[in-house]
Amino acid sequence: MAADINSVVMVGRLTRDAELRYAQTGTAIVKFSLAQTHRRKSGDTWSDESHFFDVTMMGKAAEAVHRFLTKGKQVAIQGELRQNRWEQDGQSRSKVEIFAFSLQLLGGGSGGQGSGFNQGGNSYDSNQGNNSSGYDGYTNSGSGGFDDDVPF
Repeated sequence: MAADINSVVMVGRLTRDAELRYAQTGTAIVKFSLAQTHRRKSGDTWSDESHFFDVTMMGKAAEAVHRFLTKGKQVAIQGELRQNRWEQDGQSRSKVEIFAFSLQLLGGGSGGQGSGFNQGGNSYDSNQGNNSSGYDGYTNSGSGGFDDDVPF
């Protein structure tokens, strides 16, 4: 049976400054919201349509990047969708958010241009040394675990 795929890659701008908190275990958790805008033509006029996504990043990456994640900053993220479920006032509730594994700072804001966070300099892998999510830690900074004798 084939494995299911759950992958998100997105470029957007922060709608507010990131919030850094710590779990009871001491793990850093940063939360922020991204706006992604595209142009849509309706008749003879063009209009902008925006979509908003909540993003969570954990671990050392969260501590490393939170101070750069300010409102208006453009970032690229890679991660997966996760559905949080809880009960409130006797009713079941749920929310889908993006759980980011890596983040790259792009232009805009006060962080300069194209700053990256990871050992390879392209992005920061939030699960480096913390593989509780099942993510294999692959980033585009190395061979990704492939053998050198791959025929393509």
